[in-house]
Amino acid sequence: MQFSFTYPMVGGDHDPALTTRDGMRSVLEAAEAGGFGAVGFTDHPIPSRRWLEAGGHNALDPFAALAFCAAVTEQIRLMTNVVVVPYRNPFLLAKMVATVDVLSEGRTILGAGTGYLRTEYRALGVEFDERNELFDEALDTILAAWSGDEVTFEGRHFTASSNRAHPEPVQQPHPPIWIGGNSGRARQRVASKGQGWIPFPTSPQLATTARTAPLETRDDLVPMLDDLWHRLEAAGRDSAVDVHFVCPDGGSPASDDFGVDAHLAGLAALEELGVTWVGVPVPGDSLARTVEALHRYGEEIIDGS
Repeated sequence: MQFSFTYPMVGGDHDPALTTRDGMRSVLEAAEAGGFGAVGFTDHPIPSRRWLEAGGHNALDPFAALAFCAAVTEQIRLMTNVVVVPYRNPFLLAKMVATVDVLSEGRTILGAGTGYLRTEYRALGVEFDERNELFDEALDTILAAWSGDEVTFEGRHFTASSNRAHPEPVQQPHPPIWIGGNSGRARQRVASKGQGWIPFPTSPQLATTARTAPLETRDDLVPMLDDLWHRLEAAGRDSAVDVHFVCPDGGSPASDDFGVDAHLAGLAALEELGVTWVGVPVPGDSLARTVEALHRYGEEIIDGS
């Protein structure tokens, strides 16, 4: 089992030091020293005030941030968690991922989702009701761009006629694509073209807002995983895919009463279900607390798991 963390920017409450060069470097150094396998960045280029006031969060541009991470790290994988694929022309998205993969010598993971914020879609000039069609089209386009071959492709809103993108990604045949989302449609995308699945913990209320299936406990995850395995088998996939989830057992790793034994037991239960990666929440209210939480999790959990 491997461990990731999403860079802790939460609304306007994050410590501004987290978005400085020295601050980000210190976070990444702590993560690599602690044995974390990946750092992730979310994708919210222009969220609405209403969403932010309801508990949403701001974000750095994921690709600019990951390029910086590539320059100051050696081992940790660089992940979008998740990029909203329809927000960008797929050739631009393919180029961004390939660039980070080249600069990091093959450490990117493309976590990809359709998104759910209608107001953000509107601000970016992308038709919300086309998001699923745009997503599926983009996966084909990105893979074609990464092949290094000439691309001829007629999209819904673009045309490529013998175009070619270089350099190709370092990872071959291409960087892993992990599909985000709780729906059957998301799992079918994993079975068809993905190398990983990122289900999101989602309350019934949030599920309505995010237009996805509720997912609150490990018990909720079980039938979804069964469905994924069946879809993979039906697609003739004989290679394993990664599954990325969270482990709430034991409470927050940043709290004084964090239960190490309970957390390790929860991790073992997830591993038995087929979960291969666990996302670890770290605080963003203080740079010092972020660094401390990463060190502590590395010492108490990663070293002992």
